[in-house]
Amino acid sequence: MGESAGPQRAGTKSAQLRAYLLGLIEEQLRPHDKMPTERELAETFGVTRLTVRRALDQLGYEGRVYRTQGAGTFVSEPRIAKSVELTSFTDDMRARGLMPGSQSTRIVEVTAGAEVGAQLGISPRDAVAHIYRVRTADGEPMCLENTYIPASLAPDLARRPLEGSLYQTLVENYGLRIDKAEQSIHATVLDGEMAQALGVPEFSPAFKVSRVAYDARSRRIEYAESVYRADRYSYDFVIYRTPKGTK
Repeated sequence: MGESAGPQRAGTKSAQLRAYLLGLIEEQLRPHDKMPTERELAETFGVTRLTVRRALDQLGYEGRVYRTQGAGTFVSEPRIAKSVELTSFTDDMRARGLMPGSQSTRIVEVTAGAEVGAQLGISPRDAVAHIYRVRTADGEPMCLENTYIPASLAPDLARRPLEGSLYQTLVENYGLRIDKAEQSIHATVLDGEMAQALGVPEFSPAFKVSRVAYDARSRRIEYAESVYRADRYSYDFVIYRTPKGTK
């Protein structure tokens, strides 16, 4: 019996279509390569363009493709999977074979204010080093960082050139080593200023990560707010079932 034309996969036509598209993305095409058109895919698989559009929409939601109006659908850059381990941005990028970097770095000494003071457990009138950075991987903006370090723990940090890992600087110059951290992650969208800094459209989805870090003496040595591009980042968790679980 002769084989029929077109990609052949087990399952429904929708499943065949998704498997084919994933194969293109993972094995044949490179980031920013153009995907086949909705019409081409509909004819190949014998489905409606609505079915194709839904499949592409799902891949877009997963961050695997993106659309440009009037131009078509293209393969996205792969997302960077971030675990909940306590690592620096520099370590994360190097572990993935990417070159970490920073743009628009600003370091100033300011008064903590109510919110930062509360997070660090210090007076709103106390001084902190405020570090603003656009963090990059292979030169591409990935996240915005606003970090606050108590000036009492790192007296001249605001006057020190910051290159590479902040955590390494804290260890080598002030003996401050982060031992644990409390962290929260929220979904958000980018306003115009943040979107411009990250090189993406306004209202693009993002993750906002807030973290208070402690040293081994339980001193709060860092408060950080970071905003990560959702199209390039994902957070991975390992979840354990409790012994008392019944379902």
